Amino acid sequence: MSLIRQLGIELPILQAPMAGVQGGDLAVAVSEAGGLGALPCAMLSPEAMAEELRRIRAATTRPLNVNFFCHATPTPDEARLRCWHQLLAPYYAEFGLDIGSVPAGAGRRPFDQAACDALEPFRPEVVSFHFGLPEPVLLERVKGWGAIVLSSATTVAEARWLEARGVDAVIAQGVEAGGHRGMFLDDDVTTQVGTFALLPQVVKAVSLPVIAAGGIADARGVAAALALGASAVQVGTAFLCCPEATTSTLHRQALQSEAARHTALTNLYTGRPARGMLTRLMRELGPFSEVAPAFPLATAAIAPLRSAAEAAGRADFSPLWAGQNASACREVPAGEVVRALAAGLG
Repeated sequence: MSLIRQLGIELPILQAPMAGVQGGDLAVAVSEAGGLGALPCAMLSPEAMAEELRRIRAATTRPLNVNFFCHATPTPDEARLRCWHQLLAPYYAEFGLDIGSVPAGAGRRPFDQAACDALEPFRPEVVSFHFGLPEPVLLERVKGWGAIVLSSATTVAEARWLEARGVDAVIAQGVEAGGHRGMFLDDDVTTQVGTFALLPQVVKAVSLPVIAAGGIADARGVAAALALGASAVQVGTAFLCCPEATTSTLHRQALQSEAARHTALTNLYTGRPARGMLTRLMRELGPFSEVAPAFPLATAAIAPLRSAAEAAGRADFSPLWAGQNASACREVPAGEVVRALAAGLG
């Protein structure tokens, strides 16, 4: 059976789950247009996730992908946190903020027992993971509901690892993709390659369907991915300016400006490599810092700076996540984006 039939969708277009810039409205719009909408849950409590899923189920009966992170929650390194706060202290002083009152909090939550319990009553058609897979007992529960399981791979080794552990399809995430790299076997960014270099290698290495992600923004990109053996594509950046997304005004303005031509991988915002548009923070500190706390602990000290700058109409400290190809990022309904991506497919 083809992946499209397995997923129960009409078009080989998956919407990338994008925590912080979307809720259920975007997922519903993409699914109603014949693609696979996604709900990102890494920044939602189990209760908030359940409420969002109730809203989605009331709005559409189409298949849905519910997405989770699978990182290990780190133990805070107090010495490293002090160095991090010292690095950011001048910015705090600039805004009249107290670096000594940085709030605690991880900012992202992994898929755990509580999330699994809250998700089970909804039995979504698709469940996807980033940064590997959850512990086997949780994965087996998800598969026991009949859900199709997807997970991201950024290298051939990761794709083989996922196949060996029972995923139903692999998302080959090229380095062009916006947001967090799905890398999980190591943290060496020199292993990260482009979508159309990674895709044929993964297709050859595994016997599973492969979904191409990263830099795909129009019908020609979709056709190229399918020609290289992808069973479907996953697209994120092209949806960021849609009315159904919750992308901030500052973020939307940047996406439709020259700023969108300048992206880089950075660990400053969360502690883990992620692609976004260049900001003042990235330019002045360099996109990578050895003292940034482990993911996702870096977020806590950035959040007050982001709020203060955004209140002044500036995105200096905002994570402007975006892929390398924002050429199709327009203020049009998500359904129109889906149809444009699928134009010409038989």
